[in-house]
Amino acid sequence: MANFLQLAVSEIPVSHQAPCMERRASFEVSSRTRVKQRPTRASYERDVVHAILDEGLVCAVGFVVDGEPFVLPMAYARWHERLILHGSSKSRLTNALATGAKVCASVTLLDGLVLARSTMHHSMNYRSVTIFGVAAELSDREEKLEALTRVVEHVLPRRTHTARAPNELELRATMVLALPIELASAKVRTGGPLDDDEDLDLACWAGSLPLLLVAGAPVPDPLHPPALPVPAELLHYDRRAVALR
Repeated sequence: MANFLQLAVSEIPVSHQAPCMERRASFEVSSRTRVKQRPTRASYERDVVHAILDEGLVCAVGFVVDGEPFVLPMAYARWHERLILHGSSKSRLTNALATGAKVCASVTLLDGLVLARSTMHHSMNYRSVTIFGVAAELSDREEKLEALTRVVEHVLPRRTHTARAPNELELRATMVLALPIELASAKVRTGGPLDDDEDLDLACWAGSLPLLLVAGAPVPDPLHPPALPVPAELLHYDRRAVALR
């Protein structure tokens, strides 16, 4: 089984290290990563970016092919300072990224609706991360397997303890890429509405509606019911708990 203990940078094999692995507490701010709209909501702290990535489930990956923009959602994982992406080895996305196309990856966690007294001041509470860069294909078999294992474990911890690992045909049909988490920033909104003074006396309820990602009851495979009981990690599935593991 893969070992998911966090390693110090000096303990990570050189082949697994992204460029500039001397980690700083904050990301360097560039013209691409600087948040211009509501800059007070920006964070360039590495821990903030990591926490959002670790809690999220879906990453939106943006890229351009022949002048046409595309944005595709996918499951992902953070492997130290790399964002692991994957897809069919014949897909437009993987082939574009493997040949050096610039990519923008974004993860957003929706925390609530913000209801103001003015429709123009309605908003949402959220935590988001945006990463820019160029991804590299992971061609080493063991590294590729480890990366795919981390994607599955990111979605559901301990799932790879019982589920079958990819076979050789599945490995060949899948391309795995690693995007360095270096050109990155976070943006976070919390709190209630920011109404104009002249609207405060309006007969309109104002406040916020918190939203949570809550798991329902597990549904066994109806065609081939499993003989085993529902795993404990499914009965108590919580993304924030997964992020803190």
